[in-house]
Amino acid sequence: MDHAEEIVIVGAGLAGLAVAVGLHRKGLRSLVLESSDTLRAAGFALTVWNNAWRALDALGVGDSLRRHHLRLQAVVVSSASSASLVTKLPAKEHEVRCVRRNLLVEALAGELPHGTIRYSSKVVAMEDSGESKLLHLADGSTLKAKVVIGCDGINSVVSKRLGLKQPTFSGRHAARGFTVLPDGHGMKPEFKQYNGEGFRAGVLPCDEKSLYWFFTWSSDGEKETIQDALMVKEFVLGKMKAAEIPEQVVEIIEKSELSSVASAPLRYRSPLDLLSGNIFKGNTCVVGDAFHPMTPDLGQGGCSALEDGVVLARCLGEALCGGGDGEGENRKVEAGLKEYEKARKWRAFRLVVGSFVLGFVQESRNWFLRLVRERVLAAFMVERLFIAGSFDCGKL
Repeated sequence: MDHAEEIVIVGAGLAGLAVAVGLHRKGLRSLVLESSDTLRAAGFALTVWNNAWRALDALGVGDSLRRHHLRLQAVVVSSASSASLVTKLPAKEHEVRCVRRNLLVEALAGELPHGTIRYSSKVVAMEDSGESKLLHLADGSTLKAKVVIGCDGINSVVSKRLGLKQPTFSGRHAARGFTVLPDGHGMKPEFKQYNGEGFRAGVLPCDEKSLYWFFTWSSDGEKETIQDALMVKEFVLGKMKAAEIPEQVVEIIEKSELSSVASAPLRYRSPLDLLSGNIFKGNTCVVGDAFHPMTPDLGQGGCSALEDGVVLARCLGEALCGGGDGEGENRKVEAGLKEYEKARKWRAFRLVVGSFVLGFVQESRNWFLRLVRERVLAAFMVERLFIAGSFDCGKL
């Protein structure tokens, strides 16, 4: 058996790296176990709103990322049925950028001491071992940890250990892609979205040469997921060419390399499970998608994971480094995790519910709901993006 570690973080995605950097800033060492053999950048890019920039600034990587990404000036929503402009809301004081995931995870990982991340270390099970946890890895080795932080995504081993139920299929799928145009794309720095009958599409520039696009659609079952990148691309192009979507947007998708196209079912944590379930127990907790998987309609999946990281690092740091008051270390950890739960549970609940409802309305095939969303609710729904992105998770 390997020696005991103080704090083990399971997963080196956005959530895991954010927690590790936050703990490092607070003077606490951690070990991050990553199942793959390199850093992961699944999803290609993500929209980073004000709340996530505050978190990234707290972690010390905000300015380095700003230099490589355009600040978006507005959110523009059009009808994919009529090609008409539905609404356009300027970003004004809101800082919104579409950030390449590989640059984001590399920036976070670059803040960690050498050896913090251990690759090819997939956790497959965990059990109690006195006041510690015993982690079983896929290679047959074991590791003892005094604190376990589950950042292992939507199929989390740690959340299962805490008794959280499997995420629920939303009835929708998403395709995502990334396009690089060496001569430049010529698009305005705007978040362009197209709402259709049973689908939603969007495109956002990351910089002058690269763009991120997405396409979400309603489906009858989770098994309808398309795995082959060429089939995903052809499916999306077929839907978009049949709708009233500008040719420039269609061409962006046509020029995507197959290695930069992916598809997945959209799943979310039941709001009731969020409120009634345990996001921590003793010396174990969950963060990011292991805690609150949500549909992408508020653009807050990755952003809220960064918030989680800052809040958890602050709560654990204050609990463990706040001076002696006679409490044992395990009691201090438990007190810190309880503060984390108190700070994050309702925030996660609101985001999960808000994302699901927004997605349902935006992709509805019902003629009346489509009429209401385009004539009455359009500006209101875009404002929900800015409101969700105005949250302040605080400093470390």
